[in-house]
Amino acid sequence: MNVIEEGNGELVGWEHPDDARQWMAEEKSRAFEDKRMTAAEAVDAYVEDGDLIAGGGFGHVRISTPILHEIIRQDVTDLVVSGKTAVFDLDLLIGAGQVAGVEVAYSFGHETRGLAPASRRKVESGEVEVVAEASNGALQWRFLAASMGIPFVPARIMAGTETFEKSSAKVVEDPWSGERITLVPACYPDVAAIHVSKADRYGNAVIDGIAVEDPQLAGAAKRLLVTAEEIVDTEEIRADPDATDIPFFQVDAVVEAPYGSHPGEMPRRYYFDEEHLAEWIELSETEEGAREYVEGYVTGTDDFREYLEAVGGEEKLAELEAIERYEREADYPWA
Repeated sequence: MNVIEEGNGELVGWEHPDDARQWMAEEKSRAFEDKRMTAAEAVDAYVEDGDLIAGGGFGHVRISTPILHEIIRQDVTDLVVSGKTAVFDLDLLIGAGQVAGVEVAYSFGHETRGLAPASRRKVESGEVEVVAEASNGALQWRFLAASMGIPFVPARIMAGTETFEKSSAKVVEDPWSGERITLVPACYPDVAAIHVSKADRYGNAVIDGIAVEDPQLAGAAKRLLVTAEEIVDTEEIRADPDATDIPFFQVDAVVEAPYGSHPGEMPRRYYFDEEHLAEWIELSETEEGAREYVEGYVTGTDDFREYLEAVGGEEKLAELEAIERYEREADYPWA
């Protein structure tokens, strides 16, 4: 194959697909096993210093906050994160000092809320390295390639851009048309954390709303930690099998975590906690402020339940549920 151009970004998470398939066959059980555990147990069992990790959801929607908190509590460090957007989840991990490198598609910010002070400060100082960049689609297709067990996928994106130059992709000559085509390499994260609407004890998981690339990420990750708003009986999952977005055999741990996307949104359940997000953004303007937030809400609480009490408890959560219900009914009166 004639390679025309190569990006100069670090190739993170790539390995020979046969090696990855063999690892999955040897290390991932297909037995119906009860995988329920706490977030603390899941992180202790499956997340190690230096791992390449990835998170599900998109932006501030469906983030797996209990796993983020436990990574910080257990002081898992030197992580490399491959993610579509560097918003609250990645910003919190960077601000707490757990991250050494990132592959991202979005320059660090909180979408319409403004920039991400903690991430930008640490990247600009050199404490955290941007090892590679890619478009949102390219990162999704890296996971797609891995989930398919192939070394790359072709795509008509990025060529001729600075994003391509900082990526790990290649532009080659298409052997059929002779034209230029971008090849996006597979990515197998060591660990992925995905928050879902519901799951059973075995790991079969349902995502209400848009799944984004989470089914592909689930198939690519070597270890998959699922946090769920609720754990339901398997018969409920089996009653509507087409709704299952993630099958049990891809999952290593299932954590029941009501309001587990806070301060992010959970479609059809609760809205963003804008006050809390604003508090993090303001505090993280300085190292001292970021440390104050972490000590107050993460390391200063024993688990996610205590964290929810610290952010306002039942009264705050009921308010967020009401906003979500109002927004959904206003946009979709038939819902």
